[in-house]
Amino acid sequence: MRRWMAVVFALCMGVALLVPDASAARKERGDRGKGREPEVARTVVVVQPGHPIRHRMHTVIVHRPDVVVRVTPVNFLPMTMWRPVAVLDRPMGDHLVWQDGQTLDRDEDWTQTVFDSNQRGAKLYLEVVSGRVQFDFAEVVFENGDCRVVDFNNGVRRPGLYTLLDFPDGRRVDHVRLIARAKTEQAHVALLMAK
Repeated sequence: MRRWMAVVFALCMGVALLVPDASAARKERGDRGKGREPEVARTVVVVQPGHPIRHRMHTVIVHRPDVVVRVTPVNFLPMTMWRPVAVLDRPMGDHLVWQDGQTLDRDEDWTQTVFDSNQRGAKLYLEVVSGRVQFDFAEVVFENGDCRVVDFNNGVRRPGLYTLLDFPDGRRVDHVRLIARAKTEQAHVALLMAK
């Protein structure tokens, strides 16, 4: 009888080791159940050699990690210090060639978002659609590898449409990388490109 109980006990222990922990499975799936938030990976912003921003880089949550970046910066153009100029007339219809947006949560703190453009235009706009947002910098990467860094000097902006960058010669923007954080519970930012 004791031998039989020892065999059953050993089998039960073996099965217990093979069955995955349910709470670990929930954590991997990002299941919020029972009020627990999924774990989010944070990383320090990585910049290429020659990047003009010299301050210590923020630790960020990466939004849209699956965006394919076709062009990496190879030539940093002179940095632009951003002077927020509000725009009264929103580009519409034929003049608007591309737009994209991202929601930011205050709980996430600093975030990095890559906006996949791959469009040709002459002017980029930054819009705070709702909430308040603190901006660190943006990288506008053109199809030939030129990169224009826009330094926001950690300025906080309220809702409005602002000129981000002009390139009147008309250039194809591969992507824009933006480092920012919500200063309200949630905020929504958008980028727009016009002809």
